[in-house]
Amino acid sequence: MAKELKLMKGNQAIAEAAIRMGCDGYFGYPITPQSEVLEHLMAERPYLTTGMVVLQAESELASINMVYAGASTGKRVMTSSSSPGFSLMQEGLSYIAGAELPALCVNVVRGGPGLGTIQPSQSDYFQTTKGGGHGDYRLITLAPASVQEMYDFVELGFDLAFKYRNPAAILSDGVIGQVMEKVMVDDYKPRWTNEYIEEHCPWAATGHRAGGKSTIVTSLELEALKQEAINERIQAKYRKCEEEDARHEAIQCDDAEYLFVAYGSAARICMKAMELARAEGIKVGLVRPITLWPFPTKAVAEIGGRMKKILSVEMNAGQMIEDVKLAVNCNVPVEHYGRYGGVIPTPVEIFEALKKMVK
Repeated sequence: MAKELKLMKGNQAIAEAAIRMGCDGYFGYPITPQSEVLEHLMAERPYLTTGMVVLQAESELASINMVYAGASTGKRVMTSSSSPGFSLMQEGLSYIAGAELPALCVNVVRGGPGLGTIQPSQSDYFQTTKGGGHGDYRLITLAPASVQEMYDFVELGFDLAFKYRNPAAILSDGVIGQVMEKVMVDDYKPRWTNEYIEEHCPWAATGHRAGGKSTIVTSLELEALKQEAINERIQAKYRKCEEEDARHEAIQCDDAEYLFVAYGSAARICMKAMELARAEGIKVGLVRPITLWPFPTKAVAEIGGRMKKILSVEMNAGQMIEDVKLAVNCNVPVEHYGRYGGVIPTPVEIFEALKKMVK
């Protein structure tokens, strides 16, 4: 497949990937720092070339319910937002998970709580990985650390969403969303035809069925035992996802005595902090979770178990650290370093935090 090199923002890469990966529909609402996703889609006008529907909804509530409707037909549909807008989508995401439908949502995180700031943050970790809406559901969550991964994770997100018939999320932040980098993009892939959906998505509501039988898509079940059976089926899918699709990257961990655990833009900053530390003889490695859910528990347990101490570096008050502590099961001391409210930590700050931990 031919590749093309482009220079673009992370948000633009999301939009470009959606067009080129055969997305059928995008429904969203502008909010800083992710507005370029919708702006790029509107500028490219894919509805004239690939047939992709692009619609600015009247609100985030409307957009997620449009995604719910589109997902029920077996189409590849998605939305994007930033923290306050993503909060408004939680009920709809719970409905989509309860109806066992595939969909993709993007959250380019900004500082909070409340309306907060438009500056970058990672403070939506709990909301996304733990299922911010009601009920026992999860979002399959990918954490890109580059513009290239913003592009690549659109296809991966759709693949995982359809594999497990569950919404998937790309959890980014304003750094990755706004930074410009080189991106290798693919040729355009064909959109899913109705015939393909009929064959491969027998659960989809297409308005008709052979023999006159229609498919009804809903997340409602009034009988408790039947609802429990639905939950058991959903939880079985989640256990399979945890076993098969947890992803991570381990960097300079073979000789390390200490360990950073960080994702997204915080992981990129940790890379420079590692250089500073190793220049002074402190052997530190990095585990970068690529899936925040399922969290790479086994990898963190195995690698972290060999370390003297672990530093969880996050652009928040301490959220992922809970999963890190659970992974190592109190066998290794775990500390946290973070800036929040939209403040981005520097490599020197992280290095100084590491030195304090080493003492």
